[in-house]
Amino acid sequence: MIVIAMSHVSTGQTAPGKPNAAAASKDRFVMITTDYGNIKVKLYSETPKHSDNFYALAQKGFYDGTLFHRVIKGFMIQGGDPTSKGAAAGVSLGSGGGELARIPAEFNPKYFHKKGALAAARDGNPEKASSGCQFYIVQGKVYTDAELDGMEKQMGHPFSAEQRKAYTTLGGTPFLDMGYTVFGEVVEGLDVLDKIAAAQTAPGDRPVKDIKMTVKVVN
Repeated sequence: MIVIAMSHVSTGQTAPGKPNAAAASKDRFVMITTDYGNIKVKLYSETPKHSDNFYALAQKGFYDGTLFHRVIKGFMIQGGDPTSKGAAAGVSLGSGGGELARIPAEFNPKYFHKKGALAAARDGNPEKASSGCQFYIVQGKVYTDAELDGMEKQMGHPFSAEQRKAYTTLGGTPFLDMGYTVFGEVVEGLDVLDKIAAAQTAPGDRPVKDIKMTVKVVN
C-alpha cells in the first residue's frame, strides 16, 4: 500500500470550524501561491467534510508559510504539515497535524486521481480516514489501456469511460482510486504543478530549496 502521509495520530479533537452553510452549498475555490506560480483549486461540494475543513484552514491562514515538503516527479506534490513552517534544512517532515482529528473517508467514484486532483493524505489506518490537514496534488503519468486493464484485475473494480479517457490522455495515479479521498481539482496552474514536481529533492523527497505556500480563499 502506498501511504501518502508518513504518520498521523488522532486525539479525538475536532478540526477547525466550518464556513457558513451558504458557502458550503456550492463548489468553492482557493488559491495556492508559491514562488513557482499560482495554483487555483476547486473544492467539491460533494465531499463536504474534507472541503469544509480545507476551506476553514485556508480562511484562518493555517497553511501560510508551510512547505510542499514531499515532491515526487511523476507522482504527486504533498504539503500541509504545520511543522514544516520554518523547518531547518534536512529535517524530515510529514508527521505534523496529529493534534487534529482524522476526517472520515468520503470516497466518490465520480472523483478520481487524474492529474491535478486534490486529495487528502493519510496514514495506514484501516478506516482510510484522512489527515486533518495534509494534502497532495496529483501529477502522475499517462497510462495505456493495457496498463489500465491490468490494474482493473489487481484492484477488483473497473475504470469508467471518463477515467480511462483522463488516464490515457491527461494522466494521473489510478492505483490510488478509492483508497484516498479526492476532494477537489486544479482549475488553473497545472504548469505550476509540473514545475514544483520537477524540483530537485534530497533523500526523503523534500525539495532541496524550500517551496513555501500561502493558501487563500478566492471567488
